[in-house]
Amino acid sequence: MSKAPQSTYLITGGSGFIGSHLTDALIARGDSVVVLDNLSTGRLANLRPHPNLRFVQGSILDELIVDELVHQCDVVVHLAAAVGVKLIVEQPLRSLTTNIRGSEIVIEAAHRYRKKLLVASTSEIYGKNSAGPLQEDADRILGSTAVVRWAYSTAKSVDEILANAYHRERGLPAIVVRLFNTVGPRQSPAYGMVIPRLVRQALAGDPLTVFGDGTQTRCFAHVADVIDALVRLLDNEAAVGQTFNIGSAAEVSILELAKLIVELTGSTSGIELIPYHEAYRHGFEDMTRRVPDTTKIRELTGWAPRNTLDEILSEIVQEAREELAATMR
Repeated sequence: MSKAPQSTYLITGGSGFIGSHLTDALIARGDSVVVLDNLSTGRLANLRPHPNLRFVQGSILDELIVDELVHQCDVVVHLAAAVGVKLIVEQPLRSLTTNIRGSEIVIEAAHRYRKKLLVASTSEIYGKNSAGPLQEDADRILGSTAVVRWAYSTAKSVDEILANAYHRERGLPAIVVRLFNTVGPRQSPAYGMVIPRLVRQALAGDPLTVFGDGTQTRCFAHVADVIDALVRLLDNEAAVGQTFNIGSAAEVSILELAKLIVELTGSTSGIELIPYHEAYRHGFEDMTRRVPDTTKIRELTGWAPRNTLDEILSEIVQEAREELAATMR
């Protein structure tokens, strides 16, 4: 079912990496967008000025602002969250508050005004489940509550459970998406995002730091493909009440990834393996594999990722080179 023309979307966290790309896509097709962002990890520079774009600096923890903005919009896309392994490990309390209380406020407001809601969740939901490819109903396998990483997974699971409960019990038109390692232009290296960090190390001639033994595998999807998936789900009434994985199924080890980046950049840098206990605070755990099964979204919407890892890396290297050149002028 196609969407009504020219809707107004509220995007929480809309000046962040994924949010700003979604803003661009919606405005390009004639929609209006209101962005709510506290700029803790987002950047105003990510948003291109447009008559159909309104930016509000504020927090999802501010109930009055959230209530007012949800009331003014047709659809709510909830992307605002504490993200990145580094940030979550270093500031667990802030992450928990933002990801649980903030989401509760947004979900309650969407219900109050009967607005369609898309909640962005994460592959972290699956915890240590390294089977694969992971389907949406796969088991969650978590470690001790003392391990900060699982606090993030737990917070995001609360978001999902809340959205689903509001859908089942109160009729909230909610969609949940689980994003797997989205990468591309505008992604900051500051919060532990692996590709931007490795690319910048290679260009600077520094050793590429790979945590653990580097055999852990991940799948990287280009942000343009992820935005395509989000828009298809937002436009499809049959997606309401369901949960979808969004990501690429092309698997690469982090060590292999580092080697590819050295090759692509022509860097003379070496690769340095750093034990987890040195890279993060005590109590960090990682998973050996994380591969999504995206059959569900493909069968509903026809979506499949188009960008290859080589194309993704080439684009990110080019962007990082331009950034570096701009700082040296």
